[in-house]
Amino acid sequence: MPLYEYRCEECGTKFEKVVNISSSDQPQECPICKEDSCHRLISTFATMGRSVTSQTASSCGSSGSRFT
Repeated sequence: MPLYEYRCEECGTKFEKVVNISSSDQPQECPICKEDSCHRLISTFATMGRSVTSQTASSCGSSGSRFT
């Protein structure tokens, strides 16, 4: 099951919760005020790593193509 981010409309609390995909758009209960007024937020996708520029790639014997 995926991890979703929610925000409570009553108290403003933001929290993450593992929820079945079919239930992800339904209001969730706030862990602080216990109201059922929490709605799913649009989360940003984050990655970790290092991008390689064409200068770095060419010094490694590459043909100068850009890797990201």
